[in-house]
Amino acid sequence: MGESDNNNLQNPLEVRSTKMTKRSGGRKARIIERKAPLPNNEKPVLPGEIGGTYQPLKQSDMLAIHENILTILETIGFAQATPHCQETCVAAGAIMGTDGRLRMPRELVQRTLQLAQRDLVFHAQDQKSDLDLSGQRVHFSTAGAAVMVADPTENSYRESRAQDLYDMARITDRCEHIHMFQRTCVPRDIEDPRALDLNSLYCSIMGTTKHVGVSFTAAQHVQDGLRLLHLVAGSEAKWRERPFVSMSNCFVVPPMKFAEESLECLRVGVEGGMPILLLSAGQAGATAPAKLAGAVSQAWAECIGGLIYVNAIRPGAPAIIGTWPFVSDLRTGAMSGGSPEQGLLSAACAQMGNYLNLPTGTACGMTDAKLPDFQAGAERAYTAVAAAMAGGNIVYEAAGMYASLMGTCPESLIVDNDVLGACLRMTKGINVDEDSLSLEVIRDVCLNEKGHYLGSDQTLSVMQSEYIYPELGNRSSPNVWVEEGKPNLIDNAVKQKTQILQNWFPDHISDDLDNRIRQEFDIFLSKEAIGRSK
Repeated sequence: MGESDNNNLQNPLEVRSTKMTKRSGGRKARIIERKAPLPNNEKPVLPGEIGGTYQPLKQSDMLAIHENILTILETIGFAQATPHCQETCVAAGAIMGTDGRLRMPRELVQRTLQLAQRDLVFHAQDQKSDLDLSGQRVHFSTAGAAVMVADPTENSYRESRAQDLYDMARITDRCEHIHMFQRTCVPRDIEDPRALDLNSLYCSIMGTTKHVGVSFTAAQHVQDGLRLLHLVAGSEAKWRERPFVSMSNCFVVPPMKFAEESLECLRVGVEGGMPILLLSAGQAGATAPAKLAGAVSQAWAECIGGLIYVNAIRPGAPAIIGTWPFVSDLRTGAMSGGSPEQGLLSAACAQMGNYLNLPTGTACGMTDAKLPDFQAGAERAYTAVAAAMAGGNIVYEAAGMYASLMGTCPESLIVDNDVLGACLRMTKGINVDEDSLSLEVIRDVCLNEKGHYLGSDQTLSVMQSEYIYPELGNRSSPNVWVEEGKPNLIDNAVKQKTQILQNWFPDHISDDLDNRIRQEFDIFLSKEAIGRSK
């Protein structure tokens, strides 16, 4: 895609601003400046803004939860450990009970916490998109594995396809505030499990240069996937140096039971140098305690159990704590991903990650709404911002997910990009120093009877670095809105989606390399479907 094609991906904010210049000529210079691409050091937000200001747990709460985690691991432990998991963890200090449960003494937990890799980096195919997961640096990601795609123009749902997955990766590649791409949907047009896993990997890494998260259903599929990734990286050594794909691994079936096939996938992934998202997804009131502190305790105990296994296989292997406790609507038992408790749970899990200084990922931003509407926007915003401001390193499922993860919506990625930019701006907070206190600016405006700050040098200098502006959100007056034809948010998102999918075909993987992949693997999408010639 050339520079001219990039320019065709019209920004609705720029269109609106251009029309407003006719009504307010004094803004012309600022509008021209606003159109110019900003260097990173002048952008209002960047990937990895530091969170941690929102703290739903007091210090005494964290101490109590940490003690509870240790007690759960030491006295309850896990059922259904695989032979390799038993042998490896027992060699590291775990205890296999006569009741078949694998328990982790406190000494083993503390030793693992010392071994675990911190200051983790999620590499990308394009180094500019690498994610620094150290400290309380915050990033947003897709995720979800929906089986249906929502169409906001028809108010309908259909089964998801491989093309949808590739297309959503391409859209994510164009969304500044969605920092990595994890599988949003399951291609229902691929029935064979091996082909499904490998084509999901292919669609994702072809569609974006950002870090990619995938999952596998069998250990042999992980081996095959690693072989594909070695081809893309150039060699196994180059892959191990910069692994640009992580494995989302549901190694545990809450409460406190290992998932045997997933444990084998985890083992192969760790041995193959693939970063692991240790994912515990209990549902409060169903497979986790209904009390939120208990749900946080169980999620962390389950994930630390996985971390012990990872480090017993390979000390210091890259792993991220994926505490994803979900919420039940206790009236019906159904999952409620858009509930305020979802934000609270995720924020508390992120805060525990900061307490233990471990890289964390949690799930916030999904909605129970079926289509992009007021409910969807509200639920996405108030859950995602809670996890971000608490300092979660990656907030998964932050964009595009509907119907409590049953559905996904490509247009929503574009709308949600605005929401996540705003969440990141709130996470960044307010800088206070001599310049930002603005005493001399206040003195000048008040004592020289200027009456306002609109023309001050300070206002002009920070209009782009201090403030973030929506790309689709409409801030014009009612009269201007009418003059512009009463633009609709979803209609604009549909137009922008269409522009992206017609013009944006990432070519970071060459035709020659794509041909080599196709020779070795059964790739479902045709070359025409990814914008390549036969």
